[in-house]
Amino acid sequence: MSVKIRMTRAGAKKRPFFRIIVTDTRSSRDGRFIERVGTFDPLLPKTEAKRVTLDVDRIKHWLSKGALPSERVAKLLGAAEIIPMPRRRNNPEKALPKKKAQERAKATAAAAAAAPVASS
Repeated sequence: MSVKIRMTRAGAKKRPFFRIIVTDTRSSRDGRFIERVGTFDPLLPKTEAKRVTLDVDRIKHWLSKGALPSERVAKLLGAAEIIPMPRRRNNPEKALPKKKAQERAKATAAAAAAAPVASS
């Protein structure tokens, strides 16, 4: 049985609140879980202490048993210095402009390079 530490959603519509749980990977997001180990309230400011509450002893216990945190939970645990902060992911190809925009940019750069520079 593989175990994950992940979040389950609670709270009302447009008012998210998450519980950090330990669960079997086969169970659904809001389905059965083994143990509740913390909470996360994204609506509170980042400086607020109640934004993230963690049961550090139980989280360390489950990590020692081989539980893997999800990406978001890994960030929260890294910020709490329970585990090393995960590397920041980067996808530079997705951030590039699309094909037509790249062609327009090349055309304007070529036109700017071909135009004579007027000096005063």
